[in-house]
Amino acid sequence: MLADDVAWHASHPVNELHGRNAVLSQWIEPIAAAFSLGASHVERRLDIFMGGYFDGRFCGGEGVWVSVTGHYVGSFSTPLWGIAPHGRPATLRFGEFYRVANGKIAEARLLVDLVDLLRQTGVRVLPLSNGAELTVPGPSDHSGLMFDPQSPDIGDRTQAQVLAMFRGLFDFDGVDLNSMGMERFWSPNMMWFGPCGIGTGRGVAGFQKHHQRDFLHAFPDRRGGFHRARLSEGRYMASTGWPSVLATHTGSYLGVAATGKPISMRVMDWWRCSEGWIEENWVLIDLPELLLQMGVDVLARRRPG
Repeated sequence: MLADDVAWHASHPVNELHGRNAVLSQWIEPIAAAFSLGASHVERRLDIFMGGYFDGRFCGGEGVWVSVTGHYVGSFSTPLWGIAPHGRPATLRFGEFYRVANGKIAEARLLVDLVDLLRQTGVRVLPLSNGAELTVPGPSDHSGLMFDPQSPDIGDRTQAQVLAMFRGLFDFDGVDLNSMGMERFWSPNMMWFGPCGIGTGRGVAGFQKHHQRDFLHAFPDRRGGFHRARLSEGRYMASTGWPSVLATHTGSYLGVAATGKPISMRVMDWWRCSEGWIEENWVLIDLPELLLQMGVDVLARRRPG
């Protein structure tokens, strides 16, 4: 399934891999080994599976992409990238984007939530999440596995809904979060599933309280949308950028005082829409890589507590 010269862009601390053998030995095999014990092997549980074409208008990446998110599940029994196992069942949340060319994967962008895996082992490397810390569920209507053809017209409307919300984000007046008018776009029962360190929020008020307020305090000049892949299928849209967001760290964030440094963020998003609303949003951010830019190596904070 992998091209000989596949370009593999992954979470810190793995980062950049090149070629099939490197991917097998430094990504696929370590995950498989970490969550397998005896006859019990790692499970790959999918919540969203979708595909589409992207024209590469922002940062290249033209071609057919497939995007997947879900969890690896198993007995965490072998160290993974320096994280010590606890020998009990654990989940590793993942997000993946694959560009397929000539019938093989030519490029991959992958994030896993290592901060959450550490939390499950009793090691806290970031302050308690402002939002809820939970095993992130899949779509509430169980519609995320799109193995069958979807209506292109619905996909176009889904993307239009999400892009309208993007434009609203940049109406922020710098003071009042309500200036973005997010109630125009999000369901009253919306769920926003962020990475561990940020957490999960419900409703626009929860989204603002558990994510937006702290984020905009820390990065008021943020600029986003630098997407390597952006695709919609049916009621879902997905995007990723490497980086997706550029900003200046001018306020405290996740326990780190403002540094004044320019930063970038590796981000992945999946949105589920209904005819009138954005209902759910799954978000992964490579927080260990972000905090390295702010002078903090969170993966070195591997003490129980």
